[in-house]
Amino acid sequence: MPAKSGISYFTMGFSLIKTKGLKRFVFIPFSVNLILFATAFYFLFGQIEVGIAWLLNSIPEWLGWIKDVLVFILWPIAVISVLLVFALIFGTLANWIAAPFNGILAEKVERHLTGQSLGDEGIVSLIKDIPRVLGREFSKLLWYIPRAIGFFLIFLFVPVIGQAIWFMFNAWMMSIQYCDYAYDNHKVTFSAMRTHLGQHKGSALSFGMMVNVFSLIPIVNFIVMPVAICGATAMWVEKLKPDLESRVNHQIQR
Repeated sequence: MPAKSGISYFTMGFSLIKTKGLKRFVFIPFSVNLILFATAFYFLFGQIEVGIAWLLNSIPEWLGWIKDVLVFILWPIAVISVLLVFALIFGTLANWIAAPFNGILAEKVERHLTGQSLGDEGIVSLIKDIPRVLGREFSKLLWYIPRAIGFFLIFLFVPVIGQAIWFMFNAWMMSIQYCDYAYDNHKVTFSAMRTHLGQHKGSALSFGMMVNVFSLIPIVNFIVMPVAICGATAMWVEKLKPDLESRVNHQIQR
């Protein structure tokens, strides 16, 4: 079987969310994403309109012809900038809120793909795992914040290149975010997960880039979270888990 790319695994997520038996586990991540993104974009786009109106009103009357040109240019730039900056921020918040349910979805997808149970199931197991899962999300947040600040400053002050670097950083973060649920279900530490995922950087980055791109598409971005979880879990089952087990076995035999 030819090796799949991160892009292939992401698109595979669209099929998996429609799989019988998995749909009900998709509902909560989808609902959280829908509410947060819809609310955020409603207020953010309102602020964009206010900001552009203020800028246009500051232009002298004798330069009025420039206003139409600026409206044509500024709106696309402003909307894309807002999406680039806030897609990751609100995506991170959505993942924090839905983290326990995201882990369950990853577990169910893995079980569907392998036909094997990962152990305890049900509401009791969910409640028991909440402190560990939220602790894991907190570890991601501590790892993310200082790096995000640095890359965001580059985004602000280095035209074009800064936006490209921010996009790639987001792609890496999205890969970490969504691949981590499967790693965490198998009690792989956060640092070990990052190290191992870094050994598959091509697949990880291409997967994260797809998450980024689809997060920028209105309406479609509402289903990005469950799609990404399903796709990342498929990548774990077919590529990441076998490689990790092979490396562990090799170290044991040495």
